Amino acid sequence: MPKHIFVTGGVASSLGKGLTASSLGRLLKSRGLRVTMQKLDPYINVDPGTMNPFEHGEVFVTDDGGETDLDLGHYERFIDESLTRDSNATTGSIYSAVLAAERRGDYLGKTVQVIPHITDEIKRRIKRLSTDAVDVVITEVGGTVGDIEILPFLEALRQMRTDVGRDNICYIHVTLVPFIGPSGEQKTKPTQHSVTELRSRGIQPDIIVCRSEAPLSDNLKRKISNLCNVDEQAVVNAADARNIYELPLILHDEGLDRVVCEVLRIDAPIDLGPWQEVVAKVEAATKPVKIGLIGKYVDYQDAYLSVVESLKHAGFHHGAKVEIDWIQAEEVEGLLATARLSDLDGIVIPGGFGDRGFEGKIAAAGYAREHDIPCLGLCLGLQAMTIDFARNVMGLAEANSTEMNPATPYPVIDLMHDQRDVSDKGGTQRLGAYYAILEPGTRVWQAYGEPVVSERHRHRWELNAQWKQRLEAAGLRCSGLSPDRRLVEFIELDDHPFWVATQAHPEFKSRPDKPHPLFRELTAAALARRATRQPSLHVVDAAAPSVA
Repeated sequence: MPKHIFVTGGVASSLGKGLTASSLGRLLKSRGLRVTMQKLDPYINVDPGTMNPFEHGEVFVTDDGGETDLDLGHYERFIDESLTRDSNATTGSIYSAVLAAERRGDYLGKTVQVIPHITDEIKRRIKRLSTDAVDVVITEVGGTVGDIEILPFLEALRQMRTDVGRDNICYIHVTLVPFIGPSGEQKTKPTQHSVTELRSRGIQPDIIVCRSEAPLSDNLKRKISNLCNVDEQAVVNAADARNIYELPLILHDEGLDRVVCEVLRIDAPIDLGPWQEVVAKVEAATKPVKIGLIGKYVDYQDAYLSVVESLKHAGFHHGAKVEIDWIQAEEVEGLLATARLSDLDGIVIPGGFGDRGFEGKIAAAGYAREHDIPCLGLCLGLQAMTIDFARNVMGLAEANSTEMNPATPYPVIDLMHDQRDVSDKGGTQRLGAYYAILEPGTRVWQAYGEPVVSERHRHRWELNAQWKQRLEAAGLRCSGLSPDRRLVEFIELDDHPFWVATQAHPEFKSRPDKPHPLFRELTAAALARRATRQPSLHVVDAAAPSVA
């Protein structure tokens, strides 16, 4: 039977429950265990697919087409496992399932209640990950203890102890130890109150992970241990780290995985060598390179979390420290005459929906094309780059997407043939992993190093197949197609340092030790541009003899 670890949070949101859970997952994988992960979200939306990115950050997409919480991106990047839609459940999806069952008569006319029907459905969502293919299931519960909407989840977690047995369950509570400036002290009261609230729901944490700016003293750990009824060794400090990929090593030094293994009665040695190599690469990445990210949600950077991490991964590979210049898409046209864009080493045009900022993305694509700036387009980015090419290379000034202008005379971007009815905004997209066949000798073929690739999608509009032949005749290379050759998956230009786009979201498959090929090659081209733009600096050794 698989073991279960539950991660809850208290005091404040955004403490790092997801990163704590992800780091623990990596540590347990380093012990040779098979790990899978899950996020339970208390909000009533069925999934985050229709939520504004300013509300909830990016929507992470799984291979099987699940639109999920961004924490699943952290999970995948740390444990290097492809998760499924089953790894994310919300209050909305749980109530929808229970109500559908009630309408079918599955409850035999009984009164449907939060306990047992909602809690049973929550437990069913947890247990369906408990297969013979995994040793440990780590489940993070969103929100904080004390939130009214979290109560059914806490009750389900409490019941799980009886369902699976005490030796098969571990409760971890992530809380805050703030530093109060006027008193000059770190305060444990928020942690005490949070644990008291959790215990009032019937859950005694086995481990408390204390988030803090500075390391906790042994005396503070002892105080938390005494007042919260946990072993002193089970008070784990997660002080602020230099980078998120260092966190597994910090938590290991604090003994987190060791205590978890003791609670779950797991005996497995650890090999941290591969992850230590990852952290060493992160710390060695110092060569500067500046990438402009042209987006409409740049005021909330979590909206592009996987794109940012993919750029960092590519930087680690090349020993480069990527500086991201966050550029509001709506402002691009006003920046064309300034040095803001010309000073960039590379550009990324990410995905999105709607017409706000779209003209700015088209302008950025054109600027990159005309000034030989390496540029990578993702999803809507491919569409912007296609429209720029149609307008400014083919001379079709009114070329557009039917999403932005349904009456355009040159619809080079159009709805997929089977997606004409978009009344259900959550169910009419091309979602999940799809295969593409790459054209030999192209940049994308060289980047991937294989003829057939799989990437995740999330969109409704595509490059219009009726325009493919005319675009190619004008010089746009459609370098990757769907297996039936109906859909264009990749485009590029032959006579450019790197002007490449994909209809997919490759950022979802990048890993810190395995950067995605497209981000890796974009960064290589950006470094090459930086090297040619800046004169080499030669350091003269004063002790060396001069040569006449």
